[in-house]
This record gives sequence, structure tokens and C-alpha cells, in this order.
Amino acid sequence: MPELFASQAALPASAASAPLWTLDGLRAADPVLGLALLMLVAVLLAETLHRTWRLPRIVGHMITGAVAGPVMLRLFEGLDLDPWKPLIDLAIGALLFELGTRIRPRWLLDNRWLALSCLLQALLTGLFVTVVLGWLGAPWLTAAVAGTVAASTSPVIVLAVAHEARARGQVTERLLMMAAFNAVVAVIGLKVLRIIFASDAGTPAEEFTRASISALRVISGSFLLGVACGFAMDRLSPLVRGTPAMPVMQIALVIIASMLAAQWTLSPLLALLVAGMTARARMKHALTVEPHLGSAGAVLNVLLFICLGLLFTLDGLATLWPWVIVIVLARAAGTAVAIGGLARLSGLSLKQAAGLTLALQPMSSLAVLLAADTFGWSSQLPGTHTPTIQALLLATTLMQVTGPIWTQLSLRHLARETNDA
Repeated sequence: MPELFASQAALPASAASAPLWTLDGLRAADPVLGLALLMLVAVLLAETLHRTWRLPRIVGHMITGAVAGPVMLRLFEGLDLDPWKPLIDLAIGALLFELGTRIRPRWLLDNRWLALSCLLQALLTGLFVTVVLGWLGAPWLTAAVAGTVAASTSPVIVLAVAHEARARGQVTERLLMMAAFNAVVAVIGLKVLRIIFASDAGTPAEEFTRASISALRVISGSFLLGVACGFAMDRLSPLVRGTPAMPVMQIALVIIASMLAAQWTLSPLLALLVAGMTARARMKHALTVEPHLGSAGAVLNVLLFICLGLLFTLDGLATLWPWVIVIVLARAAGTAVAIGGLARLSGLSLKQAAGLTLALQPMSSLAVLLAADTFGWSSQLPGTHTPTIQALLLATTLMQVTGPIWTQLSLRHLARETNDA
């Protein structure tokens, strides 16, 4: 955070002395005050959009961030948020842990076609995006990076929408499971691709060996860390059960798991999902998890989606829009083929399969945000084709702001799993 305060000294004196209600005054304001004002505007806008057009509240949060960010008013620049990244990671971690407590791995063992559907959805979605970008002229390794990111559905967006809509049912449970699964696949895939990009090995076989060893280390290490965190929660929970300290203890364990995963270069996403699943398996109905891990988590949740909006970009849209449309359509096609092809075998009707396909469309850079040290994650992949990565960022912007609406509509009108369906 010192960097944010230091940045104020670099502002012109006229900007520093400008009234707070002007753009120059807002840009020169204390960053903590600026984010507090943004949160206030975000909450009011989200509630207005929800009551007027029944839009998911997180859409209002992200729009607020987009208006304040580089897209419009430039009150904040994307990289100005780097000192806040630990808080954003904590917000993501709280949602991922909560998501883990709602996932039932046993279901995948009981329904092998569902397990195959999860795997096929992640692979086909990434493959379709990779192939079409390669066909458009993108270098194949960069196309693979874009395909890996595009394969993932944002677990925090679908969980937030499911919470707000109070959705319950088979499509909702599959949605959460697939979002968690393909996000993990994306994280592991990106770690492998980063090694390949940075590798100075003399032969492809040596690069593949290094990438494989790294992936196995990340998977096994993250799994063991998550199991340890889940066991710790099982042992410590009886001491604070039934008291207001329970969410505090859960947040503390989420912070510990996230910090250890980052320090050991593991996957915080996988570790926290496993922690939630382990805690649920060990404690069963004795585990109580408040939405967003309580009021403090709810505040972080609003801050998270504001920051996602601040990261939106429209740079290059005039020239890259065909690539953006291709990425969006390829994602939808890959998901539709995987889910529709196995719908009957896995126990879904065609209407439910259509609803699940639509609900899985929110795309996010969550996988790379957790794998990167800063919000400028694309700079950590040297050698990638810049237009391809920019098209991916534009597609992410589009699918983050519209994706929650698609998910809500599918759960409400196709799956009919909400209270107001």
C-alpha cells in the first residue's frame, strides 16, 4: 500500500488541490477514500439495477469499477491495484473455500458420465478456442495459452449468482462442480505453459519433462495443503462452534492456506477447494459456512468485483473484435458439444443441458490472477503474441460483465431452480 500513497506525491499541485467532487480531485484523493466511495456507489448502483431490471448485483459492482477504471474516467489504473492484490486474493479464497464445501466428489464416482462430462467440457472448450485462434493466424503456443484461460468458467461469479438467486438443483450443483473443475485445469495448464515459455531447454522432451514434474508437484502439494487445512478446521471447530468466532477462524485458515500456497508456488485455487471439500467430508452437517464467510467476507466480495471491473479493457476492440467474437463462440460451442453429447447418459434433459451450457459462459481471468504476482499477469508470459492476448482480455471483459446475466437467466428460466422460477 505505500506505493499507492507515494503515487499521490507525483500528482501536479493543481490536481492535489482540486475539489474532491471534480475528476482531478477524485484522482488526487487518498486511495483508501477513493475505494470507499467506489464501494458506496457500487452498492447503490447494484441495488438499483437489481430492483429495476432484476440484474445480478455483481453486474452493478463490476460496472462501477469499469466506469472508474481505464475504460472511462481513469480514476484508477489497473496496475494501481497491485498493493491491494492480497485483499483481492483473500476475497477469492473465501469464495473458493465456500465453493469447496458445496462440492461432492462422491458424485463423480457414482456418476462416471458426469465425471467424463466435466473433463470433456474443460478439454473441448480449450481445444476449440486454441484451434480457431491458430486458424486465424495466432502462434500455436500463444493460442494454447488463450485456450487454457478460456477453458475456465469463473467460480466466483457463478457462486455469487447462485447465492443471490438462491438456486438449488441438479443444474446448479453441476454448474458449481464444473466451474471448480475447469478452473483447476486452467491453473495447472497455465503453470505448465509458463514453464515451456520460459524454458531454455535444448530439446522438447526435456521441456515436457520439466513441465510434467512441475504440474505433479503443484497438484500433489496443493492437495496435501488443502487436506491439512480441512483437518485443522475439523479439529479447531469444536472450540468455537456456535460462537461468532467461527467465521473468523475460517477466514484465518483461508489466509494461512493462501499465503502458504503462494509462498510454496502451489495453486491457492486448488488448495482452498480441497480444504472446503475436506472440511465438509470430515464435519458433515456440523460444518456451518456463512455466505462469503460472514460480513467481512461480504465486504471483500464487493471489493473483488469492483476490482474486476477496474481491470476491464477496450483497447484494440475496433480491430480485434472478430477475434473476440470467435473466442466467445468457440467457448460456447465447446461447452455445448461436451455437455449436450453426454446429457442423456449423465442424467440431464436437453433443456437442462442447454441451461447448464449457458450458465457456464462467464469467463474470468481468475485462474491467471491467482497464478500471477500482479494484475499485469500477461507481462509474465514473455514471448506471447500480443494481439491474441489482447483479444483474450477483451473477450474476458465481455463475458465477465454479461456472464452473470446469462447464468441467472439459465438458472431461472431453463433449469427453473430458483425460488422465483
